[in-house]
Formats: sequence, C-alpha cells, structure tokens
Amino acid sequence: MNEIIKNIEAEQLKAEVPEFKVGDTVKVYGKIKEGNRERIQVFEGIVLKKQGGGARATFTVRKNSNGVGVEKTWPLHSPNVEKVEVVRHGKVRRAKLNYLRGRVGKRAKVKELVK
Repeated sequence: MNEIIKNIEAEQLKAEVPEFKVGDTVKVYGKIKEGNRERIQVFEGIVLKKQGGGARATFTVRKNSNGVGVEKTWPLHSPNVEKVEVVRHGKVRRAKLNYLRGRVGKRAKVKELVK
C-alpha cells in the first residue's frame, strides 16, 4: 500500500524545483482563475518557512501590503505555481522566521547575503 502512494506522489512532482532558502526574497507567479479566464499574479515577499517533503512540501511567503502583513502558503509542486524567482538571498540563522510577524518597518528586514 505504501509503494502505491509513493508512486502516485512521484508522478505529481515537478521536474524542476526552484532553489531558494528561508530568508530569501522571492517572487511567486501564481495562477488565478476569474470566471472562465486565467491570469498570473505576482506575490513578492520573504520566505518565512519551508516544510514538508515530496508532493506535500510547502513554503510560506510574507509581504507588507499597505502597512498590513500578508502571508500566503504555497504548495511547492502545485500546478497553480507557475514559477518562483529569487530576487535576493537573505542571511538568516533560523529555519523558521516567525519573529518577523511581530516586527514593523526596518526591524522587519532581513540582511542580504553577500558572497
């Protein structure tokens, strides 16, 4: 029974998974259906966390919109996620950046990773 589930999930995985980490600023190109039309909307923000594995892997992106924090959780292998583009790499020391939720303005920034 376990092998059947693994085979089904393996078929649903994307061939090319974007390479990004927690703390990176990313642009997520998501498909949105409005009636019978379909368009792509860009959601740009900082990756707060990545969790799960395989077909169930998700990542959460947070942005400030008109002074209000907006978070969205995206499935990594979803057909509704067109692509994920890394804008800049962040320098963080944690796996989950939950502390950013309580911060406003400059304190809510993540330092850029300089290579």
